[in-house]
Amino acid sequence: MFSKELFGKRLAEVRKLNHETKSDLGKITGTGKSTISEMEHGVKTTTAEKVTLICKHYKVSADCLLGMNDEPAMPD
Repeated sequence: MFSKELFGKRLAEVRKLNHETKSDLGKITGTGKSTISEMEHGVKTTTAEKVTLICKHYKVSADCLLGMNDEPAMPD
């Protein structure tokens, strides 16, 4: 089952692992740092298009980011 809180936690983790700011991620997704903050705190979610951009940028699977599994790597 999807959890906004888990999505936000994993989003924050992957962003920090890549040494990027909320503003950096906002530029990738076409949003502002306040939107990224709301997503990371489980207040709001985002579109499938933006999830795809995030996954491609950080090279993580959508399944992991969305909490469907714990395997972070994208399949080849």
